[in-house]
Amino acid sequence: MTTIADIARLAGVAKSTVSRYLNGGSVGEQTMRKIERVIGETGYSPNTFAQSLKAKKTNIIGTVVPRLDSYATSKTLIGIDEKLRELNYQMFVSNTSQDLDREIESLYSLAKQKVAGIILLATKVTERHLETIQEIGIPVLLVGQQHEQIYSLIHDDFEAGKAIGRFMAKKGHKQIAYLGVSEEDIAVGVKRKQGFAGAIKEAEEVKVRYYETSFKIGDALEKVPSILEEFRPTAIVCATDNIAIGALKAAYSKGLKIPEDLSITGFGGYEITEMLNPGLTTVQFFYKEAGGMAADKIVQLVNEEEIQMLSVSDFKIIERESVDILS
Repeated sequence: MTTIADIARLAGVAKSTVSRYLNGGSVGEQTMRKIERVIGETGYSPNTFAQSLKAKKTNIIGTVVPRLDSYATSKTLIGIDEKLRELNYQMFVSNTSQDLDREIESLYSLAKQKVAGIILLATKVTERHLETIQEIGIPVLLVGQQHEQIYSLIHDDFEAGKAIGRFMAKKGHKQIAYLGVSEEDIAVGVKRKQGFAGAIKEAEEVKVRYYETSFKIGDALEKVPSILEEFRPTAIVCATDNIAIGALKAAYSKGLKIPEDLSITGFGGYEITEMLNPGLTTVQFFYKEAGGMAADKIVQLVNEEEIQMLSVSDFKIIERESVDILS
């Protein structure tokens, strides 16, 4: 691999001169031509990460995520990375394993490493978050959650919940179980449920019971049998596709047929939902596209351009075979 020392030797100049040229410093016309000729001949590509650490203004965007084993997170990161590369920025990822203390520590750590900005995929926003963001003094974009004091990009969870509620009511379901998650997660635990509840209020004679589980397939698998026994719903609306997969498996373990005996829906639009038998009806969020939007917006903030405090990513319902028509 060609180094700065190699470029300096071949061009007959000092390493400091090559470094100054690469960092946009003042270099004589003749010297500049020598360096450019050698770079062209060798195909040298600067180490932008190392350059950034030396520069006053870096081209590194820190991205803090709560977990890496998530379809939504991985797709969002792909979108962020691809767009940042287009914009000549690099992504530095910090995983917190859903630990709030580690999340706060990551914000401070990234700021110390002189990142230009931070994209934060948080499950909730606390006073500690607000204090930290104010203290580190660099641009921060919140993705997946919304706060009036922080630039935010969200999936339209409320409207998505309303859309699936209207969809199920239109299919004639009168006895529906909603299986959500903790309300500590505002987007998934609150907004989706509120949207769904609002749609059901518009419908006639629809009975709903609300239940709670975690994001894990296994926990949904354990929760669903008791729901089936005590409530006997015609449909279960699940707050995520993983919960829906757990519900499907639980229903099969009880000898139920999908959708003849029980209809099931999810949220997310994970690729695996198309491969299930029957295919899962779900609300698809465009995670990769949202990641690209987030990258665009954090770079705009870094460059001190004006953006809206709140941006919203779109969704659509994908209708497959897991929902029966009762009317």
